[in-house]
Amino acid sequence: IDYVRAAGLLVALSGALSAGAPLLKQGLANLRLGLPMALLGSVSSIFGALVGLALPSSVVQLSLGVVIIAIAFLMVMSKRSAVPQATDPDCFSQLLQISGVYYDNSLKQNVNWNIHRTALGGILFVFIGFLGGMFGLGAGFANVPVFNMLMGVPLKVAVGTSGLVLSINGSAAVWVYLLKGAVLPLIAIPAVAGMMAGSRIGAWLLPKFHPKSIRMVVISILVLAGIRSLLKGLGV
Repeated sequence: IDYVRAAGLLVALSGALSAGAPLLKQGLANLRLGLPMALLGSVSSIFGALVGLALPSSVVQLSLGVVIIAIAFLMVMSKRSAVPQATDPDCFSQLLQISGVYYDNSLKQNVNWNIHRTALGGILFVFIGFLGGMFGLGAGFANVPVFNMLMGVPLKVAVGTSGLVLSINGSAAVWVYLLKGAVLPLIAIPAVAGMMAGSRIGAWLLPKFHPKSIRMVVISILVLAGIRSLLKGLGV
């Protein structure tokens, strides 16, 4: 499981880097939004990696399954997660000038957005970074709901910016696994190559899909991943 977690971080890092440039060009990823959250998460991801290496694999799998299914449930309950209603920006988002606009091909219109609850979002990204390091994941499963449901970022921008956060958090946590000798090239190299190719395709397809379709895909993957992790943790 340690080899798999190390490869998972490398996969998340490489995929995010591969998709980052086209998403930034299309306005579907935002540096002002991603960098502050990534800074907070990258520090805690190092501590998460140290804890993850010390815990039994079954505990890690069970914890991961519970967290993922809980997040999927929250996304199901959120009715306007695709394009949240515009809200008044808070003082932190105004100070950091976090806002943006992108053209949605599926809606055929420009979508203006800003954020709120920035401080609470930052606190949660500290926790998300810890989870990502512990589970050996980029923790995109948690980045997107926090951006989207808590901070009011449109789903497409939340997905795109999540990749920027993954690239920074993953690069911090993977060093712990690398120094412990848990990076196995036989596993990591093929996975990284496939993820980079898939990320390019995903970045090309993202603007073309309706936000509601993306929401359903995200929820479905979360549920399947959560169930699978629970079953592995229970030894099934």
